[in-house]
Amino acid sequence: MEMESRARTHTRILASLSLIWAFASVGRADDTTYLITNARIVTVDADFTVTDAMAIRGDRIIALGEAAKMLDRPGSEIKRLDMRGRTILPGLMDSHAHPVGAATHEHDHEIPAIGDIAQLLDYIRSRVAAQPEGSLIAVRQVFVTRLKEQRYPTRAELDSVAPRHPVSFSTGPDTMLNTAALKSAGIDRNYRHPAGMTGFVEFDAAGEPTGMVRAFTPKIEAKELTKSPTQAETLEHVKSLFADYNKVGFTTIADRGASPSSVDVYDALRKSDELTVRLRVSHTFPSDAPWEVTEKAIDGIIAHPLRKPDLQLQIIGTKIWLDGGMLTGSALMIDPWGESEIYGIRDKTYRGVQRTPSRYLEAMIRKVADAGLQFTAHSVGDGAVKLLVDSYAKLDQEKPIAATRPCVTHCNFMAPESIAKAAKHGVVIDLQPIWFWLDGRTLLKQFGDERMSRFQPLRSMIDAGLKVGGGSDHMQKIGSLRSVNPYDPWLAMWIAESRRCRDLDRPLHPEQGLTRKEVIRMYTIENAWVLFLEKDAGSLEVGKLADFIVTDREVDRCSVDDLRETRVLETWLGGKRLR
Repeated sequence: MEMESRARTHTRILASLSLIWAFASVGRADDTTYLITNARIVTVDADFTVTDAMAIRGDRIIALGEAAKMLDRPGSEIKRLDMRGRTILPGLMDSHAHPVGAATHEHDHEIPAIGDIAQLLDYIRSRVAAQPEGSLIAVRQVFVTRLKEQRYPTRAELDSVAPRHPVSFSTGPDTMLNTAALKSAGIDRNYRHPAGMTGFVEFDAAGEPTGMVRAFTPKIEAKELTKSPTQAETLEHVKSLFADYNKVGFTTIADRGASPSSVDVYDALRKSDELTVRLRVSHTFPSDAPWEVTEKAIDGIIAHPLRKPDLQLQIIGTKIWLDGGMLTGSALMIDPWGESEIYGIRDKTYRGVQRTPSRYLEAMIRKVADAGLQFTAHSVGDGAVKLLVDSYAKLDQEKPIAATRPCVTHCNFMAPESIAKAAKHGVVIDLQPIWFWLDGRTLLKQFGDERMSRFQPLRSMIDAGLKVGGGSDHMQKIGSLRSVNPYDPWLAMWIAESRRCRDLDRPLHPEQGLTRKEVIRMYTIENAWVLFLEKDAGSLEVGKLADFIVTDREVDRCSVDDLRETRVLETWLGGKRLR
Protein backbone atom coordinates (compact mmCIF):
# COMPACT_ATOMS: atom_id res chain seq x y z
CA MET A 1 0.00 0.00 0.00
CA GLU A 2 2.83 2.41 0.88
CA MET A 3 4.58 1.69 -2.44
CA GLU A 4 1.31 2.30 -4.33
CA SER A 5 0.82 5.61 -2.49
CA ARG A 6 4.36 6.70 -3.35
CA ALA A 7 3.80 5.72 -6.96
CA ARG A 8 0.63 7.81 -7.14
CA THR A 9 2.44 10.78 -5.58
CA HIS A 10 5.31 10.39 -8.07
CA THR A 11 2.84 10.26 -10.95
CA ARG A 12 1.12 13.46 -9.75
CA ILE A 13 4.47 15.24 -9.48
CA LEU A 14 5.47 14.18 -13.00
CA ALA A 15 2.11 15.37 -14.30
CA SER A 16 2.57 18.71 -12.56
CA LEU A 17 6.08 19.07 -13.96
CA SER A 18 4.80 18.43 -17.48
CA LEU A 19 2.35 21.30 -16.97
CA ILE A 20 5.15 23.50 -15.66
CA TRP A 21 7.17 22.87 -18.82
CA ALA A 22 4.07 23.55 -20.92
CA PHE A 23 3.45 26.90 -19.21
CA ALA A 24 7.13 27.78 -19.46
CA SER A 25 7.07 27.21 -23.21
CA VAL A 26 4.28 29.75 -23.74
CA GLY A 27 5.29 32.25 -21.06
CA ARG A 28 6.36 35.78 -21.88
CA ALA A 29 10.06 36.61 -21.78
CA ASP A 30 9.52 39.00 -18.85
CA ASP A 31 7.50 36.52 -16.80
CA THR A 32 8.76 36.15 -13.27
CA THR A 33 8.67 32.79 -11.52
CA TYR A 34 7.91 32.89 -7.80
CA LEU A 35 8.31 29.96 -5.44
CA ILE A 36 6.24 30.38 -2.30
CA THR A 37 7.22 28.04 0.52
CA ASN A 38 6.61 27.47 4.21
CA ALA A 39 2.96 28.43 3.83
CA ARG A 40 -0.48 27.02 4.68
CA ILE A 41 -2.07 27.19 1.24
CA VAL A 42 -5.82 26.55 1.48
CA THR A 43 -6.49 25.75 -2.16
CA VAL A 44 -10.32 25.53 -1.99
CA ASP A 45 -10.18 22.80 -4.61
CA ALA A 46 -12.80 20.03 -4.63
CA ASP A 47 -11.11 18.35 -1.63
CA PHE A 48 -10.26 21.59 0.17
CA THR A 49 -6.62 20.55 0.02
CA VAL A 50 -4.07 22.35 2.18
CA THR A 51 -0.49 22.34 0.90
CA ASP A 52 2.74 24.15 1.74
CA ALA A 53 4.24 25.41 -1.53
CA MET A 54 3.14 27.11 -4.74
CA ALA A 55 4.97 28.15 -7.89
CA ILE A 56 3.80 31.01 -10.10
CA ARG A 57 4.96 31.97 -13.56
CA GLY A 58 3.54 35.16 -15.03
CA ASP A 59 -0.11 35.36 -13.99
CA ARG A 60 -0.70 31.62 -13.51
CA ILE A 61 -0.06 28.91 -10.95
CA ILE A 62 2.30 26.31 -12.42
CA ALA A 63 2.80 23.93 -9.49
CA LEU A 64 1.71 23.14 -5.95
CA GLY A 65 3.21 21.16 -3.09
CA GLU A 66 6.15 18.84 -3.84
CA ALA A 67 6.08 19.63 -7.55
CA ALA A 68 6.62 23.30 -6.75
CA LYS A 69 9.52 22.55 -4.42
CA MET A 70 11.28 20.57 -7.16
CA LEU A 71 11.74 23.83 -9.05
CA ASP A 72 14.07 25.08 -6.34
CA ARG A 73 17.35 24.12 -8.00
CA PRO A 74 20.76 25.79 -7.65
CA GLY A 75 21.17 28.45 -10.32
CA SER A 76 17.46 28.67 -11.19
CA GLU A 77 16.12 32.18 -11.75
CA ILE A 78 13.34 31.94 -9.19
CA LYS A 79 12.23 34.51 -6.64
CA ARG A 80 11.78 32.66 -3.36
CA LEU A 81 9.20 33.84 -0.85
CA ASP A 82 9.18 32.31 2.64
CA MET A 83 5.73 32.86 4.14
CA ARG A 84 6.83 31.80 7.64
CA GLY A 85 3.79 29.59 8.14
CA ARG A 86 1.17 32.14 7.14
CA THR A 87 -2.13 31.12 5.56
CA ILE A 88 -2.88 31.71 1.88
CA LEU A 89 -6.35 31.61 0.30
CA PRO A 90 -7.69 32.32 -3.17
CA GLY A 91 -8.46 35.98 -3.78
CA LEU A 92 -11.94 36.79 -2.52
CA MET A 93 -14.88 37.80 -4.71
CA ASP A 94 -17.87 40.05 -4.00
CA SER A 95 -20.93 39.08 -6.01
CA HIS A 96 -22.73 42.40 -5.61
CA ALA A 97 -21.47 45.97 -5.34
CA HIS A 98 -22.09 49.39 -6.87
CA PRO A 99 -18.54 50.75 -6.98
CA VAL A 100 -18.88 54.02 -8.90
CA GLY A 101 -21.78 55.37 -6.85
CA ALA A 102 -20.15 54.19 -3.62
CA ALA A 103 -16.77 55.72 -4.44
CA THR A 104 -18.18 59.14 -5.34
CA HIS A 105 -20.88 59.32 -2.66
CA GLU A 106 -18.96 61.68 -0.37
CA HIS A 107 -17.35 63.78 -3.10
CA ASP A 108 -19.22 66.92 -2.01
CA HIS A 109 -19.01 66.43 1.75
CA GLU A 110 -18.46 63.71 4.34
CA ILE A 111 -21.69 62.14 5.54
CA PRO A 112 -21.79 61.08 9.20
CA ALA A 113 -23.07 57.77 10.48
CA ILE A 114 -26.77 58.11 11.30
CA GLY A 115 -28.11 55.77 13.96
CA ASP A 116 -31.27 57.51 15.16
CA ILE A 117 -33.80 60.19 14.24
CA ALA A 118 -31.99 62.87 16.27
CA GLN A 119 -28.76 62.31 14.32
CA LEU A 120 -30.73 62.38 11.07
CA LEU A 121 -32.32 65.73 11.95
CA ASP A 122 -28.94 67.12 13.03
CA TYR A 123 -27.50 66.20 9.63
CA ILE A 124 -30.41 67.86 7.83
CA ARG A 125 -29.90 71.00 9.94
CA SER A 126 -26.27 71.10 8.83
CA ARG A 127 -27.36 70.93 5.20
CA VAL A 128 -29.96 73.68 5.75
CA ALA A 129 -27.11 75.89 6.97
CA ALA A 130 -24.92 74.96 3.99
CA GLN A 131 -27.47 75.17 1.16
CA PRO A 132 -29.59 78.02 -0.27
CA GLU A 133 -33.26 78.13 0.67
CA GLY A 134 -35.37 76.13 -1.76
CA SER A 135 -32.61 73.71 -2.78
CA LEU A 136 -33.17 69.98 -2.33
CA ILE A 137 -31.65 68.11 0.61
CA ALA A 138 -31.44 64.44 -0.31
CA VAL A 139 -30.70 61.79 2.32
CA ARG A 140 -30.09 58.38 0.76
CA GLN A 141 -29.95 54.80 2.03
CA VAL A 142 -30.39 55.47 5.75
CA PHE A 143 -32.43 52.35 6.38
CA VAL A 144 -35.14 52.49 9.02
CA THR A 145 -34.30 48.95 10.13
CA ARG A 146 -30.96 50.35 11.35
CA LEU A 147 -32.31 53.37 13.21
CA LYS A 148 -32.74 53.15 16.97
CA GLU A 149 -36.43 54.05 16.65
CA GLN A 150 -36.99 51.47 13.88
CA ARG A 151 -39.26 53.76 11.85
CA TYR A 152 -39.31 56.43 9.16
CA PRO A 153 -39.02 60.08 10.15
CA THR A 154 -42.39 61.76 9.83
CA ARG A 155 -43.24 64.56 7.44
CA ALA A 156 -43.64 66.85 10.47
CA GLU A 157 -40.20 65.94 11.85
CA LEU A 158 -38.57 66.78 8.52
CA ASP A 159 -40.56 70.03 8.35
CA SER A 160 -39.38 71.00 11.85
CA VAL A 161 -35.73 71.31 10.75
CA ALA A 162 -36.21 72.24 7.09
CA PRO A 163 -39.41 74.25 6.61
CA ARG A 164 -38.12 76.02 3.49
CA HIS A 165 -35.93 73.31 1.96
CA PRO A 166 -37.42 70.30 0.16
CA VAL A 167 -36.17 67.15 1.92
CA SER A 168 -36.12 63.65 0.42
CA PHE A 169 -35.37 60.77 2.81
CA SER A 170 -34.85 57.89 0.39
CA THR A 171 -34.16 54.33 1.45
CA GLY A 172 -33.92 52.89 -2.03
CA PRO A 173 -37.28 52.37 -3.71
CA ASP A 174 -39.25 54.15 -0.97
CA THR A 175 -39.05 57.82 0.05
CA MET A 176 -40.37 60.08 2.81
CA LEU A 177 -40.86 63.70 1.70
CA ASN A 178 -41.38 66.83 3.75
CA THR A 179 -44.05 69.40 2.87
CA ALA A 180 -41.75 71.47 0.65
CA ALA A 181 -40.69 68.37 -1.29
CA LEU A 182 -44.30 67.24 -1.77
CA LYS A 183 -45.13 70.68 -3.15
CA SER A 184 -42.08 70.60 -5.44
CA ALA A 185 -43.15 67.16 -6.71
CA GLY A 186 -46.75 68.27 -7.33
CA ILE A 187 -48.17 65.84 -4.77
CA ASP A 188 -51.19 66.99 -2.76
CA ARG A 189 -54.60 65.61 -1.74
CA ASN A 190 -55.72 65.78 -5.39
CA TYR A 191 -52.77 63.76 -6.73
CA ARG A 192 -53.59 60.80 -8.98
CA HIS A 193 -50.85 58.28 -9.72
CA PRO A 194 -50.22 57.82 -13.49
CA ALA A 195 -51.85 54.68 -14.89
CA GLY A 196 -49.35 51.89 -15.53
CA MET A 197 -46.66 53.46 -13.36
CA THR A 198 -45.33 51.34 -10.50
CA GLY A 199 -45.65 52.41 -6.89
CA PHE A 200 -48.11 54.66 -5.07
CA VAL A 201 -48.46 57.66 -2.76
CA GLU A 202 -49.74 57.10 0.78
CA PHE A 203 -52.54 59.27 2.19
CA ASP A 204 -53.77 59.63 5.78
CA ALA A 205 -57.36 59.25 6.99
CA ALA A 206 -58.06 62.91 6.16
CA GLY A 207 -56.92 62.41 2.57
CA GLU A 208 -53.63 64.29 2.92
CA PRO A 209 -50.35 62.77 1.68
CA THR A 210 -48.32 61.41 4.60
CA GLY A 211 -45.08 62.13 2.76
CA MET A 212 -44.43 58.45 1.99
CA VAL A 213 -44.09 57.41 -1.65
CA ARG A 214 -43.62 53.71 -2.35
CA ALA A 215 -41.55 52.05 -5.09
CA PHE A 216 -41.10 54.99 -7.43
CA THR A 217 -38.93 58.09 -7.64
CA PRO A 218 -40.98 61.29 -7.44
CA LYS A 219 -40.00 64.07 -9.83
CA ILE A 220 -38.97 66.88 -7.50
CA GLU A 221 -38.48 70.16 -9.36
CA ALA A 222 -36.12 71.60 -6.74
CA LYS A 223 -32.47 70.97 -7.56
CA GLU A 224 -29.84 69.31 -5.43
CA LEU A 225 -26.83 71.64 -5.41
CA THR A 226 -24.14 69.24 -4.24
CA LYS A 227 -21.00 69.23 -6.36
CA SER A 228 -20.57 66.33 -8.80
CA PRO A 229 -17.12 64.90 -9.57
CA THR A 230 -15.44 65.36 -12.92
CA GLN A 231 -14.53 62.27 -14.92
CA ALA A 232 -10.93 62.54 -13.69
CA GLU A 233 -12.09 62.85 -10.07
CA THR A 234 -14.42 59.89 -10.52
CA LEU A 235 -11.54 57.75 -11.76
CA GLU A 236 -9.45 58.68 -8.71
CA HIS A 237 -12.31 57.93 -6.31
CA VAL A 238 -12.90 54.52 -7.91
CA LYS A 239 -9.19 53.67 -7.81
CA SER A 240 -9.18 54.50 -4.09
CA LEU A 241 -12.15 52.23 -3.53
CA PHE A 242 -10.57 49.37 -5.46
CA ALA A 243 -7.44 49.74 -3.33
CA ASP A 244 -9.63 49.41 -0.24
CA TYR A 245 -11.29 46.33 -1.73
CA ASN A 246 -7.80 44.86 -2.15
CA LYS A 247 -7.03 45.73 1.48
CA VAL A 248 -9.74 43.37 2.76
CA GLY A 249 -8.88 40.62 0.27
CA PHE A 250 -11.00 41.20 -2.83
CA THR A 251 -9.54 40.48 -6.25
CA THR A 252 -12.87 40.25 -8.11
CA ILE A 253 -15.96 42.46 -7.86
CA ALA A 254 -19.34 42.23 -9.59
CA ASP A 255 -21.16 45.47 -10.36
CA ARG A 256 -24.80 44.38 -10.10
CA GLY A 257 -26.53 47.25 -11.80
CA ALA A 258 -24.01 49.13 -13.92
CA SER A 259 -25.08 52.12 -15.97
CA PRO A 260 -23.38 53.03 -19.27
CA SER A 261 -21.38 55.73 -17.46
CA SER A 262 -20.12 53.23 -14.86
CA VAL A 263 -19.03 50.86 -17.62
CA ASP A 264 -17.14 53.76 -19.24
CA VAL A 265 -15.28 54.38 -15.96
CA TYR A 266 -14.21 50.75 -15.72
CA ASP A 267 -13.15 50.67 -19.37
CA ALA A 268 -11.02 53.79 -18.90
CA LEU A 269 -9.23 52.16 -15.97
CA ARG A 270 -8.76 48.97 -17.96
CA LYS A 271 -7.24 50.84 -20.89
CA SER A 272 -4.83 52.70 -18.59
CA ASP A 273 -3.89 49.43 -16.84
CA GLU A 274 -5.14 50.75 -13.48
CA LEU A 275 -7.68 48.07 -12.56
CA THR A 276 -6.68 46.30 -9.35
CA VAL A 277 -9.74 44.05 -9.32
CA ARG A 278 -11.35 41.88 -11.95
CA LEU A 279 -14.77 43.27 -12.84
CA ARG A 280 -17.86 41.35 -13.87
CA VAL A 281 -20.75 43.55 -14.90
CA SER A 282 -24.53 43.15 -14.89
CA HIS A 283 -25.77 46.00 -17.08
CA THR A 284 -29.09 47.68 -16.29
CA PHE A 285 -31.94 48.49 -18.65
CA PRO A 286 -35.40 50.05 -18.11
CA SER A 287 -37.83 47.29 -17.15
CA ASP A 288 -41.01 49.34 -16.66
CA ALA A 289 -40.86 51.28 -19.95
CA PRO A 290 -42.80 50.47 -23.15
CA TRP A 291 -41.55 47.19 -24.62
CA GLU A 292 -39.94 48.82 -27.66
CA VAL A 293 -37.78 50.97 -25.34
CA THR A 294 -36.80 47.97 -23.23
CA GLU A 295 -36.03 45.82 -26.27
CA LYS A 296 -33.81 48.49 -27.81
CA ALA A 297 -31.87 48.83 -24.56
CA ILE A 298 -31.32 45.06 -24.34
CA ASP A 299 -30.15 45.00 -27.97
CA GLY A 300 -27.57 47.64 -27.08
CA ILE A 301 -26.21 45.51 -24.25
CA ILE A 302 -26.11 42.42 -26.46
CA ALA A 303 -24.03 44.34 -29.03
CA HIS A 304 -21.68 45.95 -26.47
CA PRO A 305 -17.97 45.29 -27.22
CA LEU A 306 -17.25 44.51 -23.55
CA ARG A 307 -19.27 41.31 -23.85
CA LYS A 308 -16.12 39.81 -25.34
CA PRO A 309 -14.47 37.40 -22.86
CA ASP A 310 -11.91 39.34 -20.82
CA LEU A 311 -10.58 38.39 -17.42
CA GLN A 312 -10.16 42.04 -16.43
CA LEU A 313 -13.53 43.47 -17.42
CA GLN A 314 -16.55 41.80 -18.96
CA ILE A 315 -20.29 42.39 -19.21
CA ILE A 316 -21.72 39.01 -18.21
CA GLY A 317 -25.40 39.86 -18.00
CA THR A 318 -28.22 42.23 -17.15
CA LYS A 319 -29.97 43.41 -13.99
CA ILE A 320 -33.46 44.74 -13.32
CA TRP A 321 -35.52 45.50 -10.20
CA LEU A 322 -38.45 43.13 -9.70
CA ASP A 323 -39.73 44.29 -6.30
CA GLY A 324 -39.19 46.99 -3.70
CA GLY A 325 -37.07 46.95 -0.56
CA MET A 326 -36.97 44.56 2.37
CA LEU A 327 -35.44 47.30 4.51
CA THR A 328 -38.01 49.84 3.39
CA GLY A 329 -41.31 47.95 3.49
CA SER A 330 -42.00 47.32 -0.19
CA ALA A 331 -40.52 43.87 -0.91
CA LEU A 332 -43.03 41.60 -2.63
CA MET A 333 -44.05 38.88 -0.18
CA ILE A 334 -46.13 35.71 -0.57
CA ASP A 335 -48.10 36.56 2.59
CA PRO A 336 -49.14 40.09 3.66
CA TRP A 337 -46.63 42.22 5.52
CA GLY A 338 -49.14 42.99 8.26
CA GLU A 339 -49.73 46.39 9.82
CA SER A 340 -46.47 48.03 10.81
CA GLU A 341 -45.39 51.11 12.72
CA ILE A 342 -41.84 50.40 11.56
CA TYR A 343 -42.64 50.81 7.88
CA GLY A 344 -45.82 52.88 8.16
CA ILE A 345 -47.99 50.08 6.70
CA ARG A 346 -51.71 50.33 7.51
CA ASP A 347 -53.22 48.02 4.88
CA LYS A 348 -53.57 44.50 6.33
CA THR A 349 -53.63 42.97 2.83
CA TYR A 350 -50.51 44.77 1.57
CA ARG A 351 -47.90 42.34 0.16
CA GLY A 352 -45.37 44.81 -1.22
CA VAL A 353 -44.70 46.18 -4.69
CA GLN A 354 -43.90 44.52 -8.01
CA ARG A 355 -41.81 46.96 -10.04
CA THR A 356 -41.50 45.02 -13.31
CA PRO A 357 -44.75 44.00 -15.05
CA SER A 358 -45.30 40.23 -15.31
CA ARG A 359 -46.31 40.58 -18.95
CA TYR A 360 -42.76 41.68 -19.83
CA LEU A 361 -40.68 39.60 -17.42
CA GLU A 362 -40.52 36.35 -19.38
CA ALA A 363 -39.87 38.19 -22.65
CA MET A 364 -36.95 40.02 -21.03
CA ILE A 365 -35.47 36.82 -19.64
CA ARG A 366 -35.83 35.00 -22.96
CA LYS A 367 -34.21 37.77 -24.98
CA VAL A 368 -31.28 38.09 -22.58
CA ALA A 369 -30.77 34.32 -22.23
CA ASP A 370 -30.97 33.70 -25.98
CA ALA A 371 -28.03 36.08 -26.34
CA GLY A 372 -26.02 33.96 -23.88
CA LEU A 373 -26.17 36.56 -21.10
CA GLN A 374 -27.00 36.02 -17.43
CA PHE A 375 -30.29 37.57 -16.33
CA THR A 376 -30.71 38.69 -12.75
CA ALA A 377 -33.28 40.74 -10.89
CA HIS A 378 -33.39 42.47 -7.53
CA SER A 379 -35.77 40.05 -5.80
CA VAL A 380 -35.93 40.54 -2.06
CA GLY A 381 -39.25 39.18 -0.85
CA ASP A 382 -40.27 35.53 -1.18
CA GLY A 383 -43.08 36.60 -3.53
CA ALA A 384 -40.63 38.22 -5.95
CA VAL A 385 -38.24 35.27 -5.64
CA LYS A 386 -41.08 32.86 -6.44
CA LEU A 387 -42.14 34.92 -9.45
CA LEU A 388 -38.59 35.02 -10.83
CA VAL A 389 -37.76 31.35 -10.16
CA ASP A 390 -41.09 30.21 -11.64
CA SER A 391 -40.32 32.24 -14.76
CA TYR A 392 -36.85 30.73 -15.05
CA ALA A 393 -38.25 27.22 -14.64
CA LYS A 394 -40.94 27.73 -17.27
CA LEU A 395 -38.50 29.13 -19.83
CA ASP A 396 -35.87 26.47 -19.06
CA GLN A 397 -38.43 23.75 -19.80
CA GLU A 398 -39.41 25.37 -23.09
CA LYS A 399 -35.84 26.01 -24.26
CA PRO A 400 -32.93 25.48 -21.84
CA ILE A 401 -31.46 28.57 -20.20
CA ALA A 402 -29.58 26.90 -17.31
CA ALA A 403 -26.24 27.36 -19.12
CA THR A 404 -26.63 31.13 -18.71
CA ARG A 405 -26.76 30.66 -14.91
CA PRO A 406 -29.94 32.66 -14.32
CA CYS A 407 -29.55 34.50 -11.06
CA VAL A 408 -31.65 35.71 -8.14
CA THR A 409 -30.18 38.85 -6.59
CA HIS A 410 -30.58 39.37 -2.81
CA CYS A 411 -33.00 36.46 -2.30
CA ASN A 412 -33.52 37.47 1.32
CA PHE A 413 -36.70 35.46 1.81
CA MET A 414 -37.05 32.18 -0.08
CA ALA A 415 -39.74 29.53 0.32
CA PRO A 416 -38.75 25.83 0.34
CA GLU A 417 -40.61 25.27 -2.94
CA SER A 418 -38.57 27.99 -4.63
CA ILE A 419 -35.33 26.54 -3.29
CA ALA A 420 -36.09 23.13 -4.80
CA LYS A 421 -37.20 24.57 -8.14
CA ALA A 422 -34.18 26.89 -8.38
CA ALA A 423 -31.79 24.00 -7.76
CA LYS A 424 -33.51 21.86 -10.40
CA HIS A 425 -33.13 24.52 -13.09
CA GLY A 426 -29.56 25.67 -12.45
CA VAL A 427 -30.45 29.01 -10.87
CA VAL A 428 -27.67 30.73 -8.90
CA ILE A 429 -28.00 33.04 -5.89
CA ASP A 430 -26.35 36.41 -5.18
CA LEU A 431 -26.88 36.97 -1.43
CA GLN A 432 -25.69 39.53 1.16
CA PRO A 433 -25.15 38.20 4.71
CA ILE A 434 -24.60 41.71 6.10
CA TRP A 435 -28.37 42.33 5.91
CA PHE A 436 -28.86 39.43 8.32
CA TRP A 437 -26.55 41.08 10.87
CA LEU A 438 -27.80 44.65 10.51
CA ASP A 439 -31.51 44.07 9.90
CA GLY A 440 -32.43 40.72 11.45
CA ARG A 441 -33.60 42.20 14.76
CA THR A 442 -36.07 44.59 13.10
CA LEU A 443 -37.34 41.98 10.65
CA LEU A 444 -37.87 39.55 13.55
CA LYS A 445 -40.00 42.19 15.25
CA GLN A 446 -42.01 42.63 12.04
CA PHE A 447 -42.49 39.02 10.92
CA GLY A 448 -42.02 36.80 13.97
CA ASP A 449 -39.72 33.82 14.51
CA GLU A 450 -41.50 31.25 12.33
CA ARG A 451 -41.57 33.44 9.25
CA MET A 452 -37.92 34.38 9.82
CA SER A 453 -36.92 30.76 9.15
CA ARG A 454 -37.13 31.78 5.46
CA PHE A 455 -34.76 34.74 5.94
CA GLN A 456 -31.49 33.83 4.19
CA PRO A 457 -32.00 30.05 4.62
CA LEU A 458 -28.42 29.25 3.65
CA ARG A 459 -28.30 25.69 4.98
CA SER A 460 -31.40 24.74 3.01
CA MET A 461 -30.01 26.39 -0.13
CA ILE A 462 -26.64 24.62 0.05
CA ASP A 463 -28.18 21.25 0.92
CA ALA A 464 -30.46 21.56 -2.12
CA GLY A 465 -27.39 22.01 -4.33
CA LEU A 466 -27.74 25.71 -5.06
CA LYS A 467 -24.66 27.75 -5.94
CA VAL A 468 -24.70 30.68 -3.51
CA GLY A 469 -22.28 33.58 -3.92
CA GLY A 470 -21.62 36.11 -1.18
CA GLY A 471 -21.82 39.84 -1.75
CA SER A 472 -22.17 43.12 0.12
CA ASP A 473 -24.48 45.39 -1.90
CA HIS A 474 -21.93 48.12 -1.21
CA MET A 475 -23.48 51.37 -2.42
CA GLN A 476 -22.12 54.25 -0.32
CA LYS A 477 -18.81 55.46 1.12
CA ILE A 478 -15.29 54.04 1.18
CA GLY A 479 -14.33 51.99 4.25
CA SER A 480 -15.14 48.32 4.76
CA LEU A 481 -17.03 48.86 8.04
CA ARG A 482 -18.26 52.48 7.75
CA SER A 483 -19.81 51.91 4.34
CA VAL A 484 -23.43 51.28 3.37
CA ASN A 485 -23.44 48.38 3.19
CA PRO A 486 -20.25 47.17 4.96
CA TYR A 487 -18.11 45.15 2.56
CA ASP A 488 -15.79 43.41 5.02
CA PRO A 489 -15.93 39.77 3.79
CA TRP A 490 -14.70 38.32 7.09
CA LEU A 491 -17.63 39.89 8.92
CA ALA A 492 -19.94 38.45 6.26
CA MET A 493 -18.45 34.95 6.61
CA TRP A 494 -18.83 35.16 10.39
CA ILE A 495 -22.50 36.12 9.99
CA ALA A 496 -23.22 33.23 7.60
CA GLU A 497 -21.63 30.77 10.03
CA SER A 498 -22.81 32.20 13.37
CA ARG A 499 -26.30 33.47 12.36
CA ARG A 500 -25.87 36.40 14.72
CA CYS A 501 -27.85 39.65 14.45
CA ARG A 502 -26.79 42.98 15.90
CA ASP A 503 -28.53 43.79 19.20
CA LEU A 504 -30.09 40.32 19.42
CA ASP A 505 -28.95 38.13 22.31
CA ARG A 506 -29.15 34.81 20.44
CA PRO A 507 -28.43 33.33 17.02
CA LEU A 508 -31.41 33.55 14.69
CA HIS A 509 -32.31 30.14 13.29
CA PRO A 510 -28.81 28.70 13.80
CA GLU A 511 -29.90 25.53 11.98
CA GLN A 512 -29.46 27.58 8.77
CA GLY A 513 -25.80 28.35 9.50
CA LEU A 514 -22.95 27.14 7.29
CA THR A 515 -19.65 25.43 8.03
CA ARG A 516 -16.30 27.21 7.79
CA LYS A 517 -15.48 25.56 4.48
CA GLU A 518 -18.85 26.59 3.07
CA VAL A 519 -18.52 30.26 4.02
CA ILE A 520 -15.04 30.38 2.49
CA ARG A 521 -16.40 28.77 -0.67
CA MET A 522 -19.16 31.42 -0.84
CA TYR A 523 -16.54 34.12 -1.34
CA THR A 524 -14.23 32.11 -3.59
CA ILE A 525 -15.18 29.18 -5.83
CA GLU A 526 -18.98 29.54 -5.50
CA ASN A 527 -18.75 33.18 -6.51
CA ALA A 528 -16.45 32.14 -9.35
CA TRP A 529 -19.24 29.91 -10.65
CA VAL A 530 -21.88 32.62 -10.26
CA LEU A 531 -19.61 35.02 -12.19
CA PHE A 532 -18.39 32.58 -14.90
CA LEU A 533 -14.82 32.53 -13.59
CA GLU A 534 -14.55 29.01 -12.18
CA LYS A 535 -12.13 27.85 -14.91
CA ASP A 536 -9.67 30.63 -14.11
CA ALA A 537 -10.17 31.71 -10.50
CA GLY A 538 -11.86 30.91 -7.20
CA SER A 539 -9.40 28.19 -6.16
CA LEU A 540 -5.62 27.75 -6.20
CA GLU A 541 -4.97 25.01 -8.74
CA VAL A 542 -2.41 24.42 -11.46
CA GLY A 543 -3.31 26.46 -14.54
CA LYS A 544 -5.49 28.95 -12.71
CA LEU A 545 -4.77 32.62 -12.14
CA ALA A 546 -2.42 33.55 -9.32
CA ASP A 547 -5.06 35.61 -7.48
CA PHE A 548 -4.51 35.02 -3.77
CA ILE A 549 -4.27 36.61 -0.34
CA VAL A 550 -2.12 36.14 2.75
CA THR A 551 -3.94 36.39 6.08
CA ASP A 552 -2.86 37.03 9.66
CA ARG A 553 -4.54 33.87 11.00
CA GLU A 554 -5.61 30.37 9.98
CA VAL A 555 -9.03 31.39 8.73
CA ASP A 556 -10.02 27.85 7.82
CA ARG A 557 -9.75 26.64 11.42
CA CYS A 558 -9.71 29.59 13.83
CA SER A 559 -12.63 30.08 16.23
CA VAL A 560 -15.83 31.48 14.75
CA ASP A 561 -15.54 34.76 16.67
CA ASP A 562 -11.88 35.08 15.65
CA LEU A 563 -12.85 34.84 11.98
CA ARG A 564 -14.45 38.31 11.84
CA GLU A 565 -11.20 39.90 13.09
CA THR A 566 -9.15 38.59 10.15
CA ARG A 567 -6.73 41.01 8.50
CA VAL A 568 -5.19 40.61 5.06
CA LEU A 569 -1.42 41.04 4.92
CA GLU A 570 -0.89 40.70 1.16
CA THR A 571 -3.13 40.69 -1.91
CA TRP A 572 -1.93 39.28 -5.25
CA LEU A 573 -3.68 39.70 -8.60
CA GLY A 574 -2.43 37.75 -11.59
CA GLY A 575 0.94 37.06 -10.01
CA LYS A 576 1.50 40.69 -8.99
CA ARG A 577 1.62 41.79 -5.37
CA LEU A 578 -0.76 44.74 -4.91
CA ARG A 579 -0.12 45.43 -1.23
